[in-house]
Amino acid sequence: MTDVHTHPAIGGYVAGRPKSAALYERACRIFPSGVTHDARYAEPFPLYATRAAGSRKWDVDGYEYVDYWMGHGALLLGHNPPAVVAAASEQLTRGTHLGAGTELEVRWGELVQRLVPCAERVKFTSSGTEATAMAIRLSRAFTGRDAVIKFWGHFHGWHDYATVGMRPPFDVPVSAGVPAAVSASVRALPPYDLDAVRAALSREDVACVICEPMGASTGTVPFPEGFLQEVRDLTRRHGTALIFDEVITGFRYAPGGAQEYLGITPDLCALGKIVAGGLPGAAVAGRADIMAHLEMREDPQWNRYRRVPHPGTFNANPLSAAAGVAMLESIADGAAQRRASVVGERLRRGFNDALAAEDIPGCCYGEGTMFHTVIDLEKRRFHPGEPVRCDGAEHVEALLKSHGKDPVASQLRLWMVERGVDPMRLGGFPSAAHTDEDVQETVGAFREALRVFKRSR
Repeated sequence: MTDVHTHPAIGGYVAGRPKSAALYERACRIFPSGVTHDARYAEPFPLYATRAAGSRKWDVDGYEYVDYWMGHGALLLGHNPPAVVAAASEQLTRGTHLGAGTELEVRWGELVQRLVPCAERVKFTSSGTEATAMAIRLSRAFTGRDAVIKFWGHFHGWHDYATVGMRPPFDVPVSAGVPAAVSASVRALPPYDLDAVRAALSREDVACVICEPMGASTGTVPFPEGFLQEVRDLTRRHGTALIFDEVITGFRYAPGGAQEYLGITPDLCALGKIVAGGLPGAAVAGRADIMAHLEMREDPQWNRYRRVPHPGTFNANPLSAAAGVAMLESIADGAAQRRASVVGERLRRGFNDALAAEDIPGCCYGEGTMFHTVIDLEKRRFHPGEPVRCDGAEHVEALLKSHGKDPVASQLRLWMVERGVDPMRLGGFPSAAHTDEDVQETVGAFREALRVFKRSR
C-alpha cells in the first residue's frame, strides 16, 4: 500500500475510509495487486462498494457517490433498472443454466439482428475479449489471410492479438507472455495516417482492420473527420474485413450503435456490456457469408479446414439473455441514448467552464454518452471547449496518458471522490438515470477539486 505522506491529495480519502482500506489489505493477500480488474487499481486503495441504484452507489464506509463507472459502461439505464431486474429475477427462479437452447436466446438474437445494421447473423459469447478474438479469427478464415491491422491506443480486450499497439512504444505488446509470432502478425498504425493504412493494405495479406469506431480507448483519441469512412472504402476495395469493436459503443450512441450513428456499416462487429443488460455476455454480429464459417456442415473438408468452432459453457446463458432482452427492448426507441447524451453534453460544458475559470490548461471532450478530460499543464495543447486534435504522435500520447495513470488526473479524481462523485479517471459514462442535480453536483466537485489542486501546487 502506498505511503499516504507522498500523496497530498489523499489524506482525507484515507482517513475517512477505514473499511475500504482493510478490505484492500485482505484482497492483497488473495489477488495480485489486490484487484480483479486492472482499471479498479487505485492508490492508496480502491473503493469497495456495497450497493447501487439509479445514478448512485454506496461504499462500505457509508459514503454515497454519483457514479460514472456505470458497470464499466454496461449500464446505460443506470443501476438496477426495474425491467432488467424483474426479467433476471424471474429467470433466476427457473434456472441459471439449462444445458439447452432457450426461447430467450432466440429473442435476444432477434433484437440484436433488428437493431444493429451489420447483424445479418449473430453469435453470443461470454465477454468482449472473446468477441473480438472470434471476429479476428472469422476474418482470417473468410479471407485466407493472416495479418491484422489495428490502431494506436485502441483497446480490444486482453487476448494476445489485442496487446500490440496499446501504448508507446506501439510496436511492443503491453503484456508479457505474448509470442513474437503473434505480435508480428499485428500491425499497429497511427489513427490519423491514411497513407499508412493504404500502404499496409497494399500488401494484400491483411485479413482485417479492427478499430473502436469512435476512437481509441472509448473515444479518448478520436479519429479525424472522414478517416473512418475512408478506411471503410479501402477495406472494401482490398477485400479486407472491417471489424468495429462496439463492446463499449454498441447501443450507446444510437440503438444500432456507433455504426448507425456514423452511417458506416462494418463487415463484423463485437458487442458487449449493454448487450447483456449489465450481466456477463457479449456477441459477434456481421455478414452472413463471414459468419457462415461457424456453421457445422456434412462436408468433412469444410469442418476440418474452413470451419471456426465455437464452444463456450456460458454462451447465451439464460440469466444474461433475460437481462439482455429486457435491456434491448428498453432502449430500442433511442430515448435513453438521447437522455444520456444530454447529460454528457452538460457535463462537458460544465467541466470546460470550470477549467477556463480556474485557468488550468486542458479540455473536457467527447460525444454523446461519454466524456473525457485531459489536463495539459506543461505544453497547453488542449483548450476548454475547443475540438481535440489528433493529427500526430504527440497528441495521441498526451491523450492516452490522460486515460491512464496520469498523476494530476489521479489526484483530481480522489478529490472528487471525497466530494461524493466517482468518475472513471476524469470522465466516464453518463446514463439515462443521471439527473440535472447529479450534473450540478459533479461539476461543483470538479470545480472544487481544481481549486484545491491549484492551492496545493
